[in-house]
Amino acid sequence: MHADAAAVGAVRIAHVALWTDDLDAAAAFWTQYFGACVGAPYHSRRRPGFVSRFVQLPGGGAGIELMAGPWVAPAAGGEQAGWDHIAVSLGDAQAVDRLAARCGTDGCLVSAPRTTGDGFYEAVVAMPGGARVEITS
Repeated sequence: MHADAAAVGAVRIAHVALWTDDLDAAAAFWTQYFGACVGAPYHSRRRPGFVSRFVQLPGGGAGIELMAGPWVAPAAGGEQAGWDHIAVSLGDAQAVDRLAARCGTDGCLVSAPRTTGDGFYEAVVAMPGGARVEITS
């Protein structure tokens, strides 16, 4: 640990934020596939057009802030600099298989369940707009 880090104390991720061009579809995704509680929309008075909603997954942990505004362009697709995905642990391989099958039927499965070279069991699904979510055991 770096000497300055000791002065900071406990550090944890409070939330991650994700721009979306369809706030309602993104909120529905987290509710439908993960049983998340999605808060009411917040409309900024200081930044006209900005709307966000907070997502809380069952079991707690870091939240997800879904953010939208008329200036947000649809995802360009492909890999680019910046955050790539969020990983959500479902607890076991069977839960990954079940959700991957459901997402496959619904057309949002990006890659089927597999054990990665570094030993993780995961699948990848896509939110509306294309943002990727790894589901892990």
